[in-house]
Amino acid sequence: MGVPRLVATDLDGTAIRSDGTVSSRTTKAFARVENAGAILVFVTGRPPRWMNGVAAAVNHRGLAICANGALVYDLHTQRIVESHLIETAVLEEVVHRLRDEIPGLAFSAEYEGGFAHESSFRVGNWDAEWARDMDGAKRLGLRVGTSTLISRPAAKLLALHETMDPDHLHTRVHRLVGDLVTATHSSGRALIEMSAYGVTKASALATLAAEHRIKPDEVVAFGDMPNDLPMLIWAGTSYAVANAHPDVLAVVDHVTAANDEDGVAQVLERYYG
Repeated sequence: MGVPRLVATDLDGTAIRSDGTVSSRTTKAFARVENAGAILVFVTGRPPRWMNGVAAAVNHRGLAICANGALVYDLHTQRIVESHLIETAVLEEVVHRLRDEIPGLAFSAEYEGGFAHESSFRVGNWDAEWARDMDGAKRLGLRVGTSTLISRPAAKLLALHETMDPDHLHTRVHRLVGDLVTATHSSGRALIEMSAYGVTKASALATLAAEHRIKPDEVVAFGDMPNDLPMLIWAGTSYAVANAHPDVLAVVDHVTAANDEDGVAQVLERYYG
């Protein structure tokens, strides 16, 4: 392909280093994309409330596709501009099926504005670190009962198991509720992220690209985990960072250096140098 008209990149484990920072090299590479007139889109599993640091690194420009495609977030206005939510009846049925078949699951939910979790859902460093710029109450979310958790539409329903293998748990969840929601995982833990049926990073990115009359073969995408697979398969050119999940490494067109070695920036410098 020539110079891409749209660059879509995952954040954690891909463009962001393991210590949670965006390097100066990567920030400069992002600026090159926009200075060339191309569109830069962050496509992430993060909720909007975890985007403050990234927004600052790019001077609050552009759009972010958050929550695996469920929410589109304007980095300039810091507002959600599009939502695709799981309805309450679906949430209830999904929790019912999974709890009946997989003992030991704990649930949480991401809403358009906030996060809540069952008391048995262990909120660990993965949340505290990524959201360290938030105050403690917002960071940890509300501790609620199951009925309250599923009482309003959610951008993501999350199911955590303390001991299962992530890939094995994902297979079981997909088999049990794949007709109701789209399930994936990205954290390296047995933490399954569920979106409304058919909602993925690719579905949201395809809609955004179409609005700008951009074809898939004019898009380059970067990722590292299974939740990136739909986007990487859809894009005309796909890259995995060297530290990516084996399933991702198996399907991409190219592999670049690891996130801690600014692999995304290295590619962007070649395109927009």
